[in-house]
Amino acid sequence: MRRGLLVLFVITAFVLAACGGSEREAAPADSPAREVQTAAGGDMLDGLPEVNPLEVTGDIITAGSSTVFPLSEAMAERFRDEGYAHNITIDSIGSGAGFERFCVAGESDISNASRPIKDSEIESCGAINRVPIEFRVGTDALAVTVSKDNDFVDNLTMAQLAQVFSTATTWADVNPDWPAEPIQRFSPGTDSGTFDYFVEEVFDEDKEPILSAAAIQLSEDDNVLVQGITGSPYAVGYFGYAYYQENADTLKILAISDVEASAANVDNGSYPLARPLYIYSDAGIMAEKPQVAAFVNFFLTYVDEEIERVGYFPAEASVLEAAKQSLLEAMQGIEP
Repeated sequence: MRRGLLVLFVITAFVLAACGGSEREAAPADSPAREVQTAAGGDMLDGLPEVNPLEVTGDIITAGSSTVFPLSEAMAERFRDEGYAHNITIDSIGSGAGFERFCVAGESDISNASRPIKDSEIESCGAINRVPIEFRVGTDALAVTVSKDNDFVDNLTMAQLAQVFSTATTWADVNPDWPAEPIQRFSPGTDSGTFDYFVEEVFDEDKEPILSAAAIQLSEDDNVLVQGITGSPYAVGYFGYAYYQENADTLKILAISDVEASAANVDNGSYPLARPLYIYSDAGIMAEKPQVAAFVNFFLTYVDEEIERVGYFPAEASVLEAAKQSLLEAMQGIEP
């Protein structure tokens, strides 16, 4: 049986079980989501089919970005609260390590990422017969933070940010009005999509300046970075906005080029360090493990109800609709 037909057959079985016969309101006529033809020849309503977590069985394995981790945790918790009784494993190991586990080892069902998948990673996926499908799930405002005890810096230009994480030895090297105290730097590790994004935006994809900077500590664990930054008024670091929000009582977030990290500035595109958040899966995985398709469906359906509570920002409606359309196409087993 061709793979596309297998996907259609198995995912249709998931839909019939997961929907539980419940009614739903049809999506607007101009929605990008289109009608899905079931194997039995019937029509599903526009948009994603409803999922009943009570009827979903089988374990789910996710791994990847520490930035996406709290969002995936929140969605998994809601999935369980609404009746899912099996195991969802969520490993926070960085986007790069997550893609390695998904595309090389083939051990995970969903890869969480704070950057788009690379061509080399897509090739690795192809070598194990996986075709990664990208689902945009939200937006992060990367937070550059210092301790609340830091009383001299509230804003950095992009040029100053590059200095702080490379050539400057003391804060006075960046601004003579600031203390001549050594800068203590805290950064996500090189397996992190946050590190990749920061290097791309601040250093034009050249990682050498930050890796050769003095007094820098790298860690894939954002909580380690938080502890380091709060430990000294002369420390500085960066990570996803959710980790700032969780520790706002001890951290101060810096404006970048006089633009604050806020929902309005993320929406209007003025905050320089806003970035997309993703999850990835594969049609073959979702065919073999319908519970994965169910969770991705549930994630995309309810993410906007959870994302701001976690500490991130919703993706534009058209972007989320495109992600839902990608899932619908996988559920239909569409082939080129």
